[in-house]
Amino acid sequence: MLKKKTFKVLLLAAAAFLFGMLFSKNYYAADLSYQQLKVLVDILDYVRDDYVEETDAQKLVYGAADGIVRQLDDFSQFMPPEEHKKVKSDTEGEFGGLGIRIIARDGFITIVTPMPGSPAYKTGLLPGDRIIKIEKDLTKDLDADEVVNRLRGKPGSKVTITIAREAEDKNAPWITKDFTLTRELIKPEVVQSRMLEDKIGYLHIVDFSGHVYEDAVKSLEDLHKNGMKALVIDLRYNPGGLLNAAVDLSKLFLDNNKMIVYTKGRRPENYAEFHSGKTAPYASLPLIVLVNGGSASGSEIVAGAMQDHRRAIIIGSKTFGKASVQTIIPLTDGSGLRLTVAKYYTPSGRSIHRNPKDNSGGIMPDIEVKVSRADEIKIMEQYDKIYSPGKEPVSALKEAVTDETLDRAVQILKAREAFTSLGKSGA
Repeated sequence: MLKKKTFKVLLLAAAAFLFGMLFSKNYYAADLSYQQLKVLVDILDYVRDDYVEETDAQKLVYGAADGIVRQLDDFSQFMPPEEHKKVKSDTEGEFGGLGIRIIARDGFITIVTPMPGSPAYKTGLLPGDRIIKIEKDLTKDLDADEVVNRLRGKPGSKVTITIAREAEDKNAPWITKDFTLTRELIKPEVVQSRMLEDKIGYLHIVDFSGHVYEDAVKSLEDLHKNGMKALVIDLRYNPGGLLNAAVDLSKLFLDNNKMIVYTKGRRPENYAEFHSGKTAPYASLPLIVLVNGGSASGSEIVAGAMQDHRRAIIIGSKTFGKASVQTIIPLTDGSGLRLTVAKYYTPSGRSIHRNPKDNSGGIMPDIEVKVSRADEIKIMEQYDKIYSPGKEPVSALKEAVTDETLDRAVQILKAREAFTSLGKSGA
């Protein structure tokens, strides 16, 4: 009896701590009485004692935490320790791993491509290799996320994987081979750039993780050295990331201390304004921003600021409409809480947070280009590169697809240049 009473006291303490972390002290004192907390504790207690099978107390508490947060919105999230650790490494823009991109294909965990210079690249792993074992454990019943978690680890640590590789003779059986790799600090490539026709630069931002600003600056400097006269920033399928990364990117194109975005929440400390600097290195560069339904959060901050200040032409389709700010709160056992604390607003005061009921929200482009979802995916795939040691990188898509949105942007920038030249010749 004493053991059961002690368990209930511990559960009550845990529940009080959990609710105290999720809600402010004033809210807690006003609305969460002992009786309300006791309902949760009683449920946990009944499940522990009377459920038909043995239960894991920690899983029950984590499940309760997850249920609480799910009542808030689509973006708040309770994260168990492993998931919290992975999210931290993703947002910081680096992690210990092998440097490969994988997908589940035909029932196998398949390597899409190794990243240039990574342990996987240097060891000789190839696109199309199937990872069938990790440290002698079969991957057959694991999904791609679980394999990623197994392959990541502390830089300097080793991991052995077994791959199956298709033989040169397509009729011959697949070859299996073991590779022992040493994990390194991996910095994913989130910025890709190239020069288009007529000295138009192209900057593709995959997301707004930790190193995007530095990578974008370097890419822009390279394009500038090669004579860039105009720029297309591609934010299609960019889901966002760090607020400061989106703000910093905007500062490269906006000057005179213009407002980029402001945030406002229930607590006064969640109100913040973000402004550009007095000068910007590319303040007068002709600019077009590409967006679509996969452009969210940080992408919408950039597009919204450029649109409000009439700094760039926005081309594509309506953006996703995620205008909420989350903060990640570490909890004592290594788990984490991603909590929505504010919403952001464009410089003109627009809240673009979507409302699924009436399909409102998002940023409407200045010029709409309708492209099917299937074609959009193919377009992004063809710009993705596959790397094989000793060979030139090739497109992930074998057959080229016409990118109507990018073509429209190039046409507009070329026309602008033509009109500018016409004005000069007539002076």
